[in-house]
Amino acid sequence: MTRVTSSLPCMLALAALVAGCSEKTPAAWQGYVEGEYVLVAAPAAGRLERRFVDRGAQVLDGAPLFVLEQENEKAARQEAQERLNNAQARLANLEGARRSPEIEAIRAQQREAMVARDLSAEQLAQQQRLYAAKFVSQATVDAARSAWQRDVARVAEITAQLQSAQLSIGREKEIAAARADVDAQRAVLAQSEWRLAQRAVQAPAGALVQDTFYSPGEWVQSGAPVVSLLPPDAVKLRFYVPEPALPRMTPGTTVQAICDGCGAPILARITFVSRQAEYTPPVIYSRDQRSRLVYLVEAHPQAADAARLKPGQPVDVTLP
Repeated sequence: MTRVTSSLPCMLALAALVAGCSEKTPAAWQGYVEGEYVLVAAPAAGRLERRFVDRGAQVLDGAPLFVLEQENEKAARQEAQERLNNAQARLANLEGARRSPEIEAIRAQQREAMVARDLSAEQLAQQQRLYAAKFVSQATVDAARSAWQRDVARVAEITAQLQSAQLSIGREKEIAAARADVDAQRAVLAQSEWRLAQRAVQAPAGALVQDTFYSPGEWVQSGAPVVSLLPPDAVKLRFYVPEPALPRMTPGTTVQAICDGCGAPILARITFVSRQAEYTPPVIYSRDQRSRLVYLVEAHPQAADAARLKPGQPVDVTLP
């Protein structure tokens, strides 16, 4: 009886130790590195004329990636440019004075009308003198006066035409319509230039060319990616934690990752914690079954450490 009583505390201590070990959270969680790729596509369909990059190449921000055929867009841009030139020329012609030959013709008409006016004035004076000497009638004087008044009005009319030709008076509405036409043609030219620019695609950022999907000469559908890029900081850690460790996984928490060939541990900040388990749990939970639930967690490393990680690389993640 004494022997059984003395061994009971040892058995209880051993059972507590085993239970504590079975409920202990693992020191590290398994995960891997995933790349957030940038799929560069053309906004319009066309034949791939040239591809400037291959898989594994490093490109700088703004470097050319590929070009689609541009013949149709170049022709449309040329047409839009010619239409704009014509509209601008028409506007300049309306806003400026008339051509020199036209103005000279009006001036010649003005000189001719002034000569006729002066002649009519002399004839009127002569008829008035003859009327005073009783050689002509009053009707003759009145006819001479009417001719002089007619020639005076003709000089005024031609003088006004000359001023209108030199100052473009009376063409405000026509000029306004020409200006609106110039603005419309500029908008058409801008659209043509934008469509042409979309046929030549540049790298949105410095990155590694992860893959290419089309070769020169192939037809590319609208919106289909041609090149896949991996920016140096576009990698993240994806790892799974059991249900007991979930309360410690909050966005903003710092974790550290260890991988083969990475050297020192890499620090990362948690950015996403899944709200659902990776598999459907049973209806009735037990303590052991609860410990088998795992949740996805994502963390982004610092830009300086991201270059040390490769997509698909396994990592062990712990809390520092």
